[in-house]
Amino acid sequence: MKKQTQFHIGYWLAAFFGLLVLQYFYTTAQKVAPIPYSEFQQLLHDGKIAEIGVSDRYIQGKLKAPLANGKSEFVTTRVDPQFADELQKYGVTYTGEVESTLVTDILSWVLPVIIFFGLWTLIARRMGGLGGGLMSIGKSKAKIYVESDTGVRFEDVAGVDEAKDELREVVDFLKNPGQYSRLGGRMPKGVLLVGPPGTGKTLLAKAVAGEAKVPFFSISGSEFVEMFVGVGAARVRDLFEQARTKAPAIIFIDELDALGRARGIGPYAGGHDEKEQTLNQLLVEMDGFDSRTGLVILAATNRPEILDPALLRAGRFDRQILVDRPDKKGRVEILRVHLKHTKLGPDVDPEKVAALTPGFTGADLANLANEATLLATRRGADAVAMADFTNAVERMIAGLEKRNRLLNPKEREIVAYHEMGHALIALSLPGSDPVHKVSIIPRGVGALGYTIQRPTEDRFLMTREELENKMSVLLGGRAAEMIVFHHLSTGAADDLRKVTDIARSMVTRYGMSERLGSVAYDRDPRTYLTGPDFPLPRQEADYAEATAAQIDDEVRGIVQKAMDRALAILRERRDVLERSARRLLEKETLDEKELTELVGPPLKVAAE
Repeated sequence: MKKQTQFHIGYWLAAFFGLLVLQYFYTTAQKVAPIPYSEFQQLLHDGKIAEIGVSDRYIQGKLKAPLANGKSEFVTTRVDPQFADELQKYGVTYTGEVESTLVTDILSWVLPVIIFFGLWTLIARRMGGLGGGLMSIGKSKAKIYVESDTGVRFEDVAGVDEAKDELREVVDFLKNPGQYSRLGGRMPKGVLLVGPPGTGKTLLAKAVAGEAKVPFFSISGSEFVEMFVGVGAARVRDLFEQARTKAPAIIFIDELDALGRARGIGPYAGGHDEKEQTLNQLLVEMDGFDSRTGLVILAATNRPEILDPALLRAGRFDRQILVDRPDKKGRVEILRVHLKHTKLGPDVDPEKVAALTPGFTGADLANLANEATLLATRRGADAVAMADFTNAVERMIAGLEKRNRLLNPKEREIVAYHEMGHALIALSLPGSDPVHKVSIIPRGVGALGYTIQRPTEDRFLMTREELENKMSVLLGGRAAEMIVFHHLSTGAADDLRKVTDIARSMVTRYGMSERLGSVAYDRDPRTYLTGPDFPLPRQEADYAEATAAQIDDEVRGIVQKAMDRALAILRERRDVLERSARRLLEKETLDEKELTELVGPPLKVAAE
């Protein structure tokens, strides 16, 4: 109220001074009469002028007696005396004309001020864009979208039907809050989207904004954190204040783990950390609003295990929605969305493409569709063929072909027998994933050849026999080198690492060792989000050294058993190995049909 009073007083003072200025100019105009210079000379000759003031352009003075209009003061513009005498001879009425310098004066004073002010404003905005600006350092950087800005609807998001159903409830609540409160219920205050990278969490949030047709505040968790202490907390307060004024609204915080990391963990954790203050303010704000006002918080993260427990408790993020990797049906739906505007050949079937891509996320499938389109464009085709999708999958999995990486004949022969060892074991063991392609063309950083197996269906469980078969397939390349060349090479380094990891997991995590029993000796630090290929960090063993020695013996025994099995199969089918390796050396790449013709049907009983 006091500030508003000061504002009104300032206006009154400005108006008063403005009135005085206008009154001065009006009074002066009423007293002074502008006259021609010729009339001034006549008055001067007649002796009617009492006093004058002379400047380089004007003459101003007073008369002894007022003129006919009642004014006793006058002003006129000077004229050159010689020129005035010439005009006076002919009785011409004349006066001086002075060139107006108003525009020049304005530009000389106002233009530099405008340029200086413009540069200052530009620099201030640039500094504000980079660091928030000194005047807006505590302001939220959230972007406000409305229904027409996102351009995403639920029909644009495929493969995550369960997550869409959960979020449709949020949209319905924002549209019809009375329907949910008629029985005394309330909408969850916060909805947390968790899932691996690339599964469509941010896309789902944009779809919610497009469907709800309410203001949508989008901000990343890292944008709350600044070098100044207290700025993050101020931005959280400002964000919620803006959202309350526009309720019903949605607040979306992407990468929540950058803001909501658990407090008190890590070697340098302290009680006055800037991130902790920001998190504390977020917790307070989430407790301080009523969900019945129509304010809903969405957040996304791929690391829920490191979030603070206080953030995940009931009353804050009440609901957690898993956005997982799509299954085969989901991959088909995603591919149809991304291939909607792509010219496809008659042999392209989304079902077949989805069968080639187990474990792919939505982002991977979008990249796959783009890579296949680029490959077809590069070869000048009119449409994208199935071969383009196959090559794109191989490029994403194995890397780019390195045809300029020339191998000497000996190395090339070793690689051919190595890869055919993998393929022959996989084709000989019942229940193994079918071999899609074998090649000795180098790919990626260090792959001198590759063997691609294509699962026929999505698998979520594996038995001990299936794990042992997988280990034998991985060791097939090393076994082929031992049988044919009677020596070992460095080409099996990655295979040995994978086999050892599988065997150790069988013993320490899955309880598949008869000697050690059904006991889990290692805790798996991976979550369901990181995936099976995520490297395991080192852990301190919580068992005795004697147990560790037994674990090593069991791991070694399991690996050796798988190796013996691979050696037995290859010795039994040595002629098939020789014939198929020679064919691979000739053609460099063999597909599934050619392999089946060379190798024949799988063995009925695998050799022990």
